[in-house]
Amino acid sequence: MPSIAIITDTDASLSPAFAAEHGITQVPINVHFGEELYRTWVDIDDSQLFARIDEEGKLPTTSAPSPGQFAEAYQAAFADGADEVICLTVSAKVSATYNAALTAKDMLPEERITVVDTEQLSISQGYMALEGAKLAREGLGRQEIIDGIMSVGERAHFFGALATLKYLAMSGRVGHLAAGMANVLNIKPILSIQDGELDLLEKVRTQRKAWARVAELAANTLEGKVPEQMAIAHVAAPDRAREFERLLRQKLPCPDEILITELTAGLSVHSGAGMVGVGFVTAE
Repeated sequence: MPSIAIITDTDASLSPAFAAEHGITQVPINVHFGEELYRTWVDIDDSQLFARIDEEGKLPTTSAPSPGQFAEAYQAAFADGADEVICLTVSAKVSATYNAALTAKDMLPEERITVVDTEQLSISQGYMALEGAKLAREGLGRQEIIDGIMSVGERAHFFGALATLKYLAMSGRVGHLAAGMANVLNIKPILSIQDGELDLLEKVRTQRKAWARVAELAANTLEGKVPEQMAIAHVAAPDRAREFERLLRQKLPCPDEILITELTAGLSVHSGAGMVGVGFVTAE
């Protein structure tokens, strides 16, 4: 029976332990503070990231893994006995990761490697990787696995609430005056994944109302159905994540298990500390 390895990048919002448990290899997104380079989940997590940001008062930059990093992951998979590799990357609309993975494929022309732009990010991308790993364990072929992966991507949804506009102001995407006024007014923007990008949907006043609105948006999407999978992604806010879970269980038809995970540094730079969101996959 052919063995197909599933590889993704750390924008999938899967912890190293959870990814390893499911047989998924993650190639780290890079974070740069000046000349210093940190690899997501290897050298830095969300808490460490924002401790450094708050200390220095400026945001780092992020970059896609190099083709060499992907090539190393591919070679390790084949060395472990894989006959094929399916690599799932964060949306090409937000990162050069997909192109790096393709370049790495070209570096190993003798190997069977398929690179897929998930057109998703965060846990929506993570769900696709988890589905791929499950189908690979079941012994399905490449096309069947890809079909299953893309089906999950079409049914994956994400809604979140920012805690502050401070970090968007630091990035230059929101003016400092506007961010200051938003903080005075206690405005909490609502995020969603739209067409492969994180998009600001609307602005709500107070955390309580923002969380309630996120739950409402999720409920409207589910239309009363219990989601196949659900996760809460947070940015350096585990206590808020658990509080948010309690709210969701009151407002939504939730599965018994809800995964709580970090958004991860490659994405959290753009949302800021304190963000919590819910990702889920609707039933077919």
